[in-house]
Amino acid sequence: MSDQPRADLISADTHGPRTHTCGDLRRDDNGDDVVLKGWVDTRRDHGGLVFIDLRDRHGLTQVVFSPQDNEDAYEAAGRLRSEDVISIRGTVRPRDDEAVNSNLPTGAIEVRGTELAVLNTSEPTPFVVSAHEERRQDVGEELRMKYRYLDLRRPDLQDNLVTRHDLYQSTRGFFDEHDFVEVETPVLMKSTPEGARDFLVPSRLHPGQFYALPQSPQTYKQILMVSGLDRYFQIVKCFRDEDLRADRQPEFTQIDVEMAFATEEQVYELMEGLMERLWKDLQDVELETPFPRMSYDEAIRTYGTDKPDTRFGLKLHDVSECFEDSGFRVFDGILERGGKIVAINVPGEGDRGRGAMDRLDEHVRKEIGAGGLVYFQLPSDGSEIHSSVKKSILPPEHINAAIDAVGAETGDLVLVLAGSAPDVYEQAGDLRLHMADDLDLVSDDAPDHFLWVTDFPLLEWDEEAQRHVPMHHPFTSPHPDDLDKLESDPGDVRSRAYDLVLNGHEIGGGSIRIHNREIQQRAFRALGIDAEEAKQRFGFLLDAFRYGAPPHGGIALGLDRLVMLIAGADSLREVIAFPKTQSAKEPMVDSPDTVDAEQLDALHIDTVVPEDGQPEDASVAETS
Repeated sequence: MSDQPRADLISADTHGPRTHTCGDLRRDDNGDDVVLKGWVDTRRDHGGLVFIDLRDRHGLTQVVFSPQDNEDAYEAAGRLRSEDVISIRGTVRPRDDEAVNSNLPTGAIEVRGTELAVLNTSEPTPFVVSAHEERRQDVGEELRMKYRYLDLRRPDLQDNLVTRHDLYQSTRGFFDEHDFVEVETPVLMKSTPEGARDFLVPSRLHPGQFYALPQSPQTYKQILMVSGLDRYFQIVKCFRDEDLRADRQPEFTQIDVEMAFATEEQVYELMEGLMERLWKDLQDVELETPFPRMSYDEAIRTYGTDKPDTRFGLKLHDVSECFEDSGFRVFDGILERGGKIVAINVPGEGDRGRGAMDRLDEHVRKEIGAGGLVYFQLPSDGSEIHSSVKKSILPPEHINAAIDAVGAETGDLVLVLAGSAPDVYEQAGDLRLHMADDLDLVSDDAPDHFLWVTDFPLLEWDEEAQRHVPMHHPFTSPHPDDLDKLESDPGDVRSRAYDLVLNGHEIGGGSIRIHNREIQQRAFRALGIDAEEAKQRFGFLLDAFRYGAPPHGGIALGLDRLVMLIAGADSLREVIAFPKTQSAKEPMVDSPDTVDAEQLDALHIDTVVPEDGQPEDASVAETS
């Protein structure tokens, strides 16, 4: 290649505006003169011809340069590198039949390039960026996040963001049609207990005082109902300072909804309508409504979780009665302490070898945290049942009773866990999911399963704090039939809360709220919040309830999680433009970061670096 400059850097108006995107052209455009602009995805030199795959958000178009069409353009094309930004002018031509790429919408044509201008050049990238999946490198998350602007050039990530955009538009249209008003609520608010740690913002004007970033707009949307807005929604940022996982971020987006004079049935019907709209608009899928309903207690006892994946069976069975007085000391001891014995029937797996069962037992102990696995195999040849516990220790009549209770047949495998409740149900639920994954029980094209989980407990016991805490939040209305137990037996009070579950993921949660000042104060007392603390933290809400607060209720949907599931992504980080990593950092901009002393002085804050082995950038803020 020549040592001459690759091309002059010139402006975007070279060749005039784009006539088409890189995903537009088809055989019907044959003979048209076109102008395309985009990034060089790949370059291939084929002895007298240079092929460029030109990429933009809309797709790929193959551009061919030859010296016969324009020798200068041909030579310039030979010097292009991946991710150079170029403008080309050329003529659309059909590809030969044997050269058609059926995997590309533009695969039946190519553009014969007659002019080429380099709008900007790219240095070698830290990892390969390409629309061709086979060319991409499997690089770590930290590197991808550091160069997120390169990572976002991947078509799958761009498609995810387009899906997110479409969900925004469809959602807003739906709520507008149903007479909701979109209202923005403050981002700088008061710290209130919502189940996670707040992100705090120090106030310069009020030394020693802090704003909190909202974990949700919960109190504000209730105030809007007191204000008579009747129907409110908002697509809103929320913030929670908690440990991360694949489907959790410190800042996330909710579709927030509240209605005056709402009943549970009205909320269900509204949300089912929204899901119908989203699935039709984004996936062209017709959903069947109403969605099934299941109580919290049934979900725990049948699936081991309050967000069950109902796309496959493997239901849990309480077989405690089958093993009463069995003489097996492990089971007898657990039952005497009030524990439970739970079984799962796995059809067609009764012939598993000893090695496979040993590995499953190890998984149960190390990954699930159960004490061990008991199993019964019913071989497919009809031979004698094999138990992991000797007959002399666990009599056959008890084993047969459990086999009958779970409906096992020849060729099946019965898995049994025992322990304290509700822990054993959760462990059995984890084992159920592990078996479903191991057996590939859910195909990629399996229909989506929605489910309403209802009748949650109002409170749950926090062992560390040694007190009751809200299962949802402190404004959830108790079930009217359980109101008299709020003081005498708070752990047995049901709530008017509900969750919307999709394929084993909680995508939304809500409740009918407390709208009565006296009942709200009783709920605070059940949580250990005395009158003084309630006034200090929630006085504005209690005061509002004095002036004719209507009954109201609502729900919040996790928008990021919805997009993740619709797009078929593995993580929230695949559907958020600039997410945080697993360690809650954003490597591209190096956030969080230290600030200079002047800023801290203005906020009346000193920082103290702990000496307990925490990371070097960890600090504790103290107000002066």
